[in-house]
Amino acid sequence: MSKRITLALGIHNHQPVGNFDFVLEDAYRKAYLPFLKVLEGHPRIRIALHYSGFLLKWLRRNHPDYLKTIRNLVGQGQVEMLTGGLYEPILPIIPDADKVAQIKGMSRLVRRATGFRPAGMWLAERVWEPHLPLPIARAGVEYAVIDDAHFKYAGLAEEDLLGYYITEEQGALLALFPISQKLRYAIPFKEPGETIEYLRRLATKDGRRIIVFADDGEKFGSWPETHRHCYEDGWLERFFGELEANGDWIEMLTFAELIRTRTALGRVYLPTASYAEMMEWALPAQAIPAYEQFQQRLKEDGQLERFGVYVRGGFWRNFLAKYPESNNMHKKMLVVSRKVMVLSEKKGCRPLVRRARDELFQGQCNDAYWHGVFGGLYLNHLRSAVYHHLLEAEKIADGALHPQDEWIDVQKVDFDGDGADEILVHSADQNLYFAPAEGGSLFELDYKPLAVNLLDTLARREEGYHHRLRDLSGSPETTGDVASIHDRVQVKEQGLEKLLCHDWHRRVSLLDHFLTPGTSLETFSRCQQLEQGDFVNGKYECQLRSRKDRLTVKLFRQGHLWPGGEAVPFLVSKTVDMPARGSAMKVRYRLENRASQAVSCWFGVEFNFALLAGDAPDRYYWIDGATLKDRCLASTGETPRVRSFGLKDEFLGLEISLNLDRPATLWRFPIETVSRSEGGFERVYQSSLVFPNWKLELGPGEAWTMKIEQAIVQL
Repeated sequence: MSKRITLALGIHNHQPVGNFDFVLEDAYRKAYLPFLKVLEGHPRIRIALHYSGFLLKWLRRNHPDYLKTIRNLVGQGQVEMLTGGLYEPILPIIPDADKVAQIKGMSRLVRRATGFRPAGMWLAERVWEPHLPLPIARAGVEYAVIDDAHFKYAGLAEEDLLGYYITEEQGALLALFPISQKLRYAIPFKEPGETIEYLRRLATKDGRRIIVFADDGEKFGSWPETHRHCYEDGWLERFFGELEANGDWIEMLTFAELIRTRTALGRVYLPTASYAEMMEWALPAQAIPAYEQFQQRLKEDGQLERFGVYVRGGFWRNFLAKYPESNNMHKKMLVVSRKVMVLSEKKGCRPLVRRARDELFQGQCNDAYWHGVFGGLYLNHLRSAVYHHLLEAEKIADGALHPQDEWIDVQKVDFDGDGADEILVHSADQNLYFAPAEGGSLFELDYKPLAVNLLDTLARREEGYHHRLRDLSGSPETTGDVASIHDRVQVKEQGLEKLLCHDWHRRVSLLDHFLTPGTSLETFSRCQQLEQGDFVNGKYECQLRSRKDRLTVKLFRQGHLWPGGEAVPFLVSKTVDMPARGSAMKVRYRLENRASQAVSCWFGVEFNFALLAGDAPDRYYWIDGATLKDRCLASTGETPRVRSFGLKDEFLGLEISLNLDRPATLWRFPIETVSRSEGGFERVYQSSLVFPNWKLELGPGEAWTMKIEQAIVQL
């Protein structure tokens, strides 16, 4: 009797909520459509397909014939469809009720679009935590496919993973198929014959072994150089042909068929895990080089294959500690989820509630919450989309729960889980979130009429891969080699290493700086200035005064300046006044020298505004009484004696204006990050920083006051 083996194939296709339409169209033309055409020509190839909800809806609107083809393949028994979270959330970090609702919503969408009732699911980024079987099973799912690394972390050996296992949580059962890392790394980067020979070595006389390949569909055409490799050079055609030619001993079954016809290898309980690269990316930046060096050491010693499984990085939730901006989005999502839950309890399952839930679920799409080899968190349009949908959900909930035209409420709560309370102010037209313990800063500014967070910024940080950019002496031209995106190192423009500077504080607003004499605009723009005070990251006290038509937040700090090397007591007080209706904000500053000697100081207030594009002609600065040679939002400049200025975004349709009651010197410059994406290292505009500043002389006990009026208007 010849030896046999069973192969289960799965393809996961995903595009993030908020991605550009031309990006989806390009992926469709390069990967999704040609893959399906090749699959049609090989009816003996059995496969599971997964499309995340945003992509599936886009395909239904833009390419309905594509879904007809899938429906035909489903009807012929060649394809089974997988479910998952509707908008591809990281399941462990969203509320359990949202987990169940997202999966059920995706299953309904799959059935309507393809006629298939899915029994199994794709787990976003294969982020696993031990509590997941319960909500997944409650959503009607029987199995999931995840990396074999998860099983190895539980102590199982390679030869133990040729089949599937059962796990449970509180008696809720879930079957788990391990994805072969060897196949994931080989397909489509090695010749098909190598995969066939690997399967031949694993085959047995009883034919009971099952091996799984499941991975991103974008690697079959969308990743750099892979379209040529897979289709023009015929790799995929050859691969399917090889599988068919060896069909006498390679049996191809879908996961659903395997659940029905094969018994599990046993019971397993898996630790918290994701795929190896994800867990490396989740590490603090300073830990990544040492992690990579240790892996390289094992490789050089010939021990990586044997002991590499015991080398683990962090886990997904570390991104919420690594990036405060990611944590901000996550905690905002939880706030909105609670509001939608209250709305659901009060209003039932009405169209209004369903719309709010759908907006919330789109705001849970995972891509903008983390960063690895893909831009993710660094891509401002993805973060903007998350906030847009969260704010749309919040507007629906607030509108139903606050039927009156004018309302304003305030919460003092540890919003971000750092042990210190934040101040959350909500009204019909805007949200303002303050962090008294972090410089008394304003860290979220939501303009609700357009559902945009104008403080959706990102600070410049050291990343574990920046050393590669510093060492890179090549050109932005591609090499033409076909390689996994995890192995590619290239740049999109020359000189990016000169942009590598790192912020020691978040890029938010109402940050109070005291600069040392001689500080230049360039030094300040690179966050390399010396501070003469302890206010930027200092803890402020807070007092609240609430009235029916407005709210006042007073933030003050008794800190110190070091004008001559010795500390002198100094008070900074800022009182923020917000109306119940409209999107204005008035800030009254009072600086008081509490020393017994005169003090010279250089004071300025940092504002950041995130308007998505730094060099677009329809987004620009204006300064009353001044003509700017370069007014784009990525411009850098200094303008003296400014009283009124602003930023205009004709694309979004809004204008931000700031009026000062004392003339100031105004500095402006962009915050631009250098990050890595599948296409290489790239510059990304994050926000525009404006910094009105004054040089002051204050006698003993003397105070200085100033008022800033900020307004946001819809054009």
